[in-house]
Amino acid sequence: MTQSFVSIRAGKNALSHIQNNGLSADDVGLLMGASGGPKWFVLQGIDEWLFGEFFANKKQPLNTLGTSAGAWRFASLGQSDPVAASRLFAELYSHQTYSAKPDQREITSEAEKLLHKYVPEAAVKDILSQTRVHHHFIAVRCLRSTAHEGRRQALGLLSSALANSVNRRWLGRYYERVVFHHPASNLAISKDWTDLPTRHVALTENNFQPALLATGSIPMVLEGVRDIPGAPQGIYRDGGITDYHFDIDLSRVEGITLYPHFHHEAIPGWFDKRLKWRRSTGREWPNTVFMSPTEAFLNKLPYQKIPDRNDFAQLDAPQRIEYWQKAIDAGRWMADELQTLLANGRFAERAQLWE
Repeated sequence: MTQSFVSIRAGKNALSHIQNNGLSADDVGLLMGASGGPKWFVLQGIDEWLFGEFFANKKQPLNTLGTSAGAWRFASLGQSDPVAASRLFAELYSHQTYSAKPDQREITSEAEKLLHKYVPEAAVKDILSQTRVHHHFIAVRCLRSTAHEGRRQALGLLSSALANSVNRRWLGRYYERVVFHHPASNLAISKDWTDLPTRHVALTENNFQPALLATGSIPMVLEGVRDIPGAPQGIYRDGGITDYHFDIDLSRVEGITLYPHFHHEAIPGWFDKRLKWRRSTGREWPNTVFMSPTEAFLNKLPYQKIPDRNDFAQLDAPQRIEYWQKAIDAGRWMADELQTLLANGRFAERAQLWE
């Protein structure tokens, strides 16, 4: 039996739809992208296929929602050549190098350089002037001690982690979710999030780059982004703090929510990684199609795992870059498998109910 490299799970309504109608680009109302640093490399092949072939003739606007690496991936969409932009991002990210003991300033500086190469001002103008793709990405405005750097920030992180372990809603005492969105956004959930304090800010040529930088500004690793134009004053950090893999109500999204993921679980927030009882499933997301690597895929990778930020410390630069490129190349197996299933009309056969 041929090994399968991609798992397809769907919420109740989504499964019924694809069993009766299959899956087409016009069925998709929302494309989701998770935080997770270089873990997304295994999705690069899927991204290139979606950004190029699959969505090429989509008639209705596509909404995207991402945090951190997910938001950065989707910044390829709306550029003049989204596939080329996506490949550039993968190359720039995978080839990042630092000194032996980089500090926050060095890591932040490298992120800023990458941002301006990947999404220069001309690309921002292209993204905001088109209406085929409506971007949404999340950063958090830090409150209390989380708005500081250094030791006070560390104490704030500890306090907010403890609060979150008791009640996820208590994160709202430490962070305000800020949804930066395309000015033509028609995403139904944009004004309906009530789980945490949430604010909505339209993207402009002045705030697109700093907002994108903020959504990937990992606490204690990168510096926070201060006073984003058009948004309330303050320090902004990684959107994955509140929405690592998301735990929001998607029931009002028109059409299917398509969620290519690098992990078999959807972990709501950054502090929920070790809280095994806190996971999002198709029961909460009945209109979502969730695609992720199988164990067979992982076993084919070097070190039998997907890339992560620990690789910076555990591998020298040439080893890490070689490993990450192999992960990117392997990800095309999943893309090829998905294309074959859709072309043969067998996508629904492979889909399982996600509970």
